[in-house]
Amino acid sequence: MLSLLTINIGAAAESRADRILSWLATRPEQVFLLTETSSGRGTARLLNRFRRAGYALVHTPAPGDRGAALVSKIPVVQEPAAFAKVSLPGRVAAAVLDTRPRLCVASVYVPSRDRSAAKTDRKQQFIATLLQAVESLPVEHRDGLVLGGDYNVIGRNHRPTHTGFLPFEYALLDSLRASGMVDAHEHCHPGDQPHSWIGRTGDGYRYDYFHVSQALADLLTSSTYLHETREETRWPRLTDHAAVTISLRADAMALLETGDPTIDDEATLF
Repeated sequence: MLSLLTINIGAAAESRADRILSWLATRPEQVFLLTETSSGRGTARLLNRFRRAGYALVHTPAPGDRGAALVSKIPVVQEPAAFAKVSLPGRVAAAVLDTRPRLCVASVYVPSRDRSAAKTDRKQQFIATLLQAVESLPVEHRDGLVLGGDYNVIGRNHRPTHTGFLPFEYALLDSLRASGMVDAHEHCHPGDQPHSWIGRTGDGYRYDYFHVSQALADLLTSSTYLHETREETRWPRLTDHAAVTISLRADAMALLETGDPTIDDEATLF
């Protein structure tokens, strides 16, 4: 059995990044998809701790922008070239992992927007190029594709209904469905409507997702939204998003020798 988890870390500063790291270190998943990484010291600290502990890491720095990272206990076989062609490459971290069946996993952080034309165009272009990248993957990668992260969109049938979303935003989920990608949570829990982010008015939004290829859908065994990350009483909370985890009937061909990422190796050198 193989499990993956996605969580928006909210461009965490160092102290909160340490708490997120401690929480992730207790988790059983073999692969973490992190979204809203940043070029700040918190993201660097978190990713460096994972790297020094022996995890495989895929992350394209994006100075001045937010991004995505993939952290894995499973060796990376290759990084698919198709995702390097998206309009904002730092917002996708993708890797083919040494699993059976072979999985191509992509952590995705779709830009948010306001009403400005510049940010709207930026988001629309990213979504268009992301969908193009998915379509251009080789067949063997498409058949093993797992896409997850913070998409910053909702579905047409979202409950409650929210106004203000544009056709191209709804089209992201529509296009993924049309291309054969399966919403993991809908597959496991038909009719369930989780919310992964709560707005200032108290209304819920489902922004965080996992999608898998049609070939992998029957291997799904679970999908769970973990609200503990956004509901903890300590302030600041770990994040304002729920984490999402899925499990698949798949096997890692090997696992890396990983240590405890919460241990500061540099501090023990002297």
